Parts: sequence; C-alpha cells; structure tokens
Amino acid sequence: MGRVRMGVLGCADIAWRRMLPALAAHPAVEVVAVGSRDGAKAAAFAERFGGEPVTGYEAVLGRSDVDAVYVPLPPALNAGWTRRALEADKHVLCEKPLTGSARQASELWDLARARDRALFENYMFLCHPQHQVVDALLAAGRIGQLRSLNAEFTIPGKPSDDIRHRRDLDGGALTGVGGYPLRTALRHLGPGLGVAGAHLTSDPRTGVDTGGAALLTAPGGAVAQLGFGLEHAYRGRYELTGSRGRILVPRAYTPPADHTAVIHLEHDGSHEELLVPPHDQFRSVVTAFVEGIRSGAPSPLTGGALVEQARLAEEVRAVALRGR
Repeated sequence: MGRVRMGVLGCADIAWRRMLPALAAHPAVEVVAVGSRDGAKAAAFAERFGGEPVTGYEAVLGRSDVDAVYVPLPPALNAGWTRRALEADKHVLCEKPLTGSARQASELWDLARARDRALFENYMFLCHPQHQVVDALLAAGRIGQLRSLNAEFTIPGKPSDDIRHRRDLDGGALTGVGGYPLRTALRHLGPGLGVAGAHLTSDPRTGVDTGGAALLTAPGGAVAQLGFGLEHAYRGRYELTGSRGRILVPRAYTPPADHTAVIHLEHDGSHEELLVPPHDQFRSVVTAFVEGIRSGAPSPLTGGALVEQARLAEEVRAVALRGR
C-alpha cells in the first residue's frame, strides 16, 4: 500500500501547531486536501502543509483521492462529521472528544467496524512511551496492589472568544481538558468504572464549566480522584498508589518532543527516577493511525475505549448536574 492520502476537515489551532506538522512530515502520509469554511484559511494551511485548499468539508469527503481524514473541529461538530466521513468510506482520526454521548460513540464505533474503517480518537499522550514504562512497573508488582489513582489536567485561562468558552460548541473544562484524566483512569483501572461523585464549576456569563472534579470507583475496589480546569495554573500529572509504593508521572499529557520524561518510583522505602528519552507523541499518533489503516494494529486510541470514554464523561456531567 502506498502513502495514506489525508484530507483535513477544519483549520483549528491544534491542527496548525501539532497534528498537521506531524502529518505533513510523516513518510507514510500525503496531505492532499485541506478543507475549511473559510477559503483563505484553507489556503494558508495548504501553503504550509501541502495539499489543495478546499472550501467546505463535504468537498473533501467527496474526493476519490482522499483515503482518510483528520477532524479537528469543536466538540459539538466532531461526531457529526466523523459519521459523514465514515459513511463516505474514509478512515478517521478525530480530535478529542469524539463525543460526550455513549450512544453516539457506540454507533460510530459500530459504523466504523461495519465499513471496515479505522476510527481513532486523538488522546495523543497515550502514544508516549513513558506510559508503557508505567505499565511495566505495575505488571512487575513494583508498587504492589494498585489502590488509587490521582490525575489532574489544568491550563491557564484562554481568550474570551476561544471555543472552550462557547456553550453552543460544547465548550468547557470537561470536554476541553477533563478527558485526559478520565482516559488515564480507564487506562490503569480498566473498564466498568463508576462515578461516585462529581462537581462542575460554571461561568454564569457563558454557561460553560470552567473546572471540575470526579471520584471514580473500579470494580476491584480501587478509586480515582480526578481534577480538571480551564482557569488554573498549568498542571498535567498523575499518581498511582499501591499497597507497597507509588508512581508519579509529573509531565503526563503535553511533554514537548525534546523533553526527557522522568517517572518517579517509590517502593519499599526507596526512591528511583526512571528517565524516558525524548519522544514526539504526535508523530507516534500518525504512525499508529497508519498501522491501524494498513493492518488493523491495536492502539489505545481506538476500540471499546472510545465508548467507555464517552460513557464516563456523560456520567460525570449527569452526576454533577444532579448534585446542583
């Protein structure tokens, strides 16, 4: 199979800064079309990353020279355009969140399998090898039985016109950053998590949630405490506590490509620092997506985790609303 011919549906900031540089530089990918409702914006993206500028998203999906699409749209639009792309027999790499509805997520995953198309949700941090190091430590019993998980992802305030402040586009802290700690809990505690409690702080002017917290319970008895926010000092870390020790990942979600990751391990009264060489997690997302298209290779960015992720987010919101 030759290079995967990619179309782009939307010219978001993350596409410009992170994913399109990775797509354009990958030897297994060719960017052939960049679609936007703003023709000038599509032209600017195409000039930098290659491909033909296209006005409108349907025009990209209608092209016979597009094998797959990258969807970096606001949360309210992701599911709808992902569905259209799958119905057009395109493979899909969608920005997170794919959807905040478990029903929609299940329908999209079923549609992808029925069409034999790859469907990936871009929680890119999962492709960084530091988390595989954590997996190995847990599997080796270095901290004993896993008892609890604590994860936080908070970022400083964005301009008032940022889509995270748009209620009509499903903005807010839960959709904007809350998915990262939720996905961390799924990765380490497994499916079947329940939401024992949740709280969302809302901005009375915009109606969107600007911060929140959730308490999750795992079938085996472990618990997860999660925090997220849009108007906070930056923090992106998680900690796993076991019966004999603790693992801390201080730069879990957005490590730069030139960053040497450090994993802190405390066990049996000792402390170790494990170094993980610099790694470009965005390039790894593209590699995983290509392999998923070509061979159906497993990836943490696809499969039943898509549905579990949406179910958890939906339940966190419902529990928080009931609490109000």
